[in-house]
Amino acid sequence: MENIFNTTTINEFKSRIQKLNINSKAKWGKMNVYQMLKHCTENEFLMLEEQYYSRRFIGKIFGKIVLKSIVKDDEKLKHNTPTHPKLIIKGNGDLEHQKKLWMVALDKYPLKNSNNYKHFIHPFFGKMTKEEVGIFAYKHIDHHLRQFGV
Repeated sequence: MENIFNTTTINEFKSRIQKLNINSKAKWGKMNVYQMLKHCTENEFLMLEEQYYSRRFIGKIFGKIVLKSIVKDDEKLKHNTPTHPKLIIKGNGDLEHQKKLWMVALDKYPLKNSNNYKHFIHPFFGKMTKEEVGIFAYKHIDHHLRQFGV
């Protein structure tokens, strides 16, 4: 199964990110292209353990069940799935700068080892292994790039 810790995969994602521009329109959802880029960058900071968000009550109840369904097969993430309130981005900003920030964050994944994720707790899914982080991060990135047609 695909995961984010593969340098070839990261380079493919970076190539897709480069194709985004101010005229890129979402095929679904409410975000504009800048909001999606910032949302994804902020999500990478979370998944790279550079940012922490508190656990969501609903995640404590359903998080593990949802995580198992996401990582068990090659199905893509569903459209319009909810996100943590801190990852809902408003407004606009510098598109090119945000693309660069996201790509720099992506380059950090291969530097992580299994020990880095011993204490990782996702705000919805709860405790995650490096393998689960890798699969979810891959699917999340692919989901949003497909959302904008790249």
